[in-house]
Amino acid sequence: MRPYAGPLSVLYFRSLMQILTTAKKIVYSLGNLSASGVLATLQLVYLPYFLLEVVGLRPALAALVPLVGRFVDAVTDPLMGKLSDTVRIRGERRRPYFLIACIPLSMSFTLLWLPVPTHEQWVLFAYHAAAYSLLSIALTVALIPYLALVPEMATDYDERTSMQSYLNGASILGVMLALALRPLAAYMGEGVEGYTRAAGVMGVFAAACWLAVHRASFERTPYRVRAATPGVMAGLRSAFAHRTFRQLTYLYLSGRISMDLVAAMLLPFFTYWVGRSEDFEVVMLAFLVGVIAVLPAWIRFARGRDKSQVFIVGSIGWLCMQCLFFAVQPDWPRWVLVVSTPLLAVGYAVVDLMPWAMVGDVIDEDDLLTGERREGLYNGVFTFIRKLAGGLAVFIAFVLLDIAGLEKGAEQSDTALFAVRAMTSFGPALFLALGVWFAWGYPLTRKRHIEVMRELERRAAAEDTES
Repeated sequence: MRPYAGPLSVLYFRSLMQILTTAKKIVYSLGNLSASGVLATLQLVYLPYFLLEVVGLRPALAALVPLVGRFVDAVTDPLMGKLSDTVRIRGERRRPYFLIACIPLSMSFTLLWLPVPTHEQWVLFAYHAAAYSLLSIALTVALIPYLALVPEMATDYDERTSMQSYLNGASILGVMLALALRPLAAYMGEGVEGYTRAAGVMGVFAAACWLAVHRASFERTPYRVRAATPGVMAGLRSAFAHRTFRQLTYLYLSGRISMDLVAAMLLPFFTYWVGRSEDFEVVMLAFLVGVIAVLPAWIRFARGRDKSQVFIVGSIGWLCMQCLFFAVQPDWPRWVLVVSTPLLAVGYAVVDLMPWAMVGDVIDEDDLLTGERREGLYNGVFTFIRKLAGGLAVFIAFVLLDIAGLEKGAEQSDTALFAVRAMTSFGPALFLALGVWFAWGYPLTRKRHIEVMRELERRAAAEDTES
């Protein structure tokens, strides 16, 4: 065990009494509303519809656009996490970045939807890959410090689950915001111009959310003054040497890949298999309302239970329902899909909720092992791996659609339709099963976390006595 890298005293634990009110949770969650709205727009509209149907990129090239952004994240996410752990701007580690990122985030988002006066596939690809990369950097500058601040503001095992539920609720509202983009674009103009205007409006709103987050957030003084070892590569090696974090990463990736596949495949599913693209927004709205409705029930269910156990229960439920999605037929009436889709939301809600509620507990364990508070590094690594794995999964799915013969404006072959159905249903189910396997035997239980916090308190008391 490395020596403690203080200063940490009883003041540390007294500061944890700073109240995180419901109002602050709500306002702080606007950051997730902004980030989720941007990311969901990219997943639900930009990649599977705008690039394919409006811009006219081939599926393989369209899927390569976000993958380029993910490789940019390979550098920026861990680096941003480390910067927010070690660099102080006017005495603070996280909050200043909310102001730094808000304007670049708005501008780079709008760039994605500008008309490009060419039909050359590789020129279109180059432009959109560059714009996507700029947006990825701007979002990283805001999002990594934002996520890193959550376990600092919410310090209790169950309070973190509660805080994360507010963030997840805001995330669902962000997805609803993304669903409004296509109708808003149709209202504001035809073709690319309508999307440019609608994206400009959404970009301004996304920036305004971060101004509100800056006002509502706070940093606890004992965390701010803690030492953190410089060096991104050393930090990465240390993070991946942490067994609990590795296992959490595996189960989280499995769930997120499932979510990314569903997000990317639903619009093609309704467009090419069901044959009613307009049903997508209606069904997604029903699904998202279902997610928000079940979150309070999952919070009650989670109290007194290990978070990994709750994750397993939710994953199994979602897995079973996702497999049944293969049975959907084009002649099914809309109301059947609207009524049945919220059943998927029951498991989806907890798979989305629990891993982020578990990150703060891992950081506490890391504090005990290293004597450092490295929320930024852990959240940076966590976020990047999630982005890269999801991007790779969606890229492979769209390449398979390309190989299966999916074409814009053509009657789709049986092979292409089967590929759309299988990757919408069985693909996510496979990764959910992997998530259950990784969650089994997760070591950082509720009991273990209590022991960790007691050890940290004893260490703080000893340090206070010595000083």
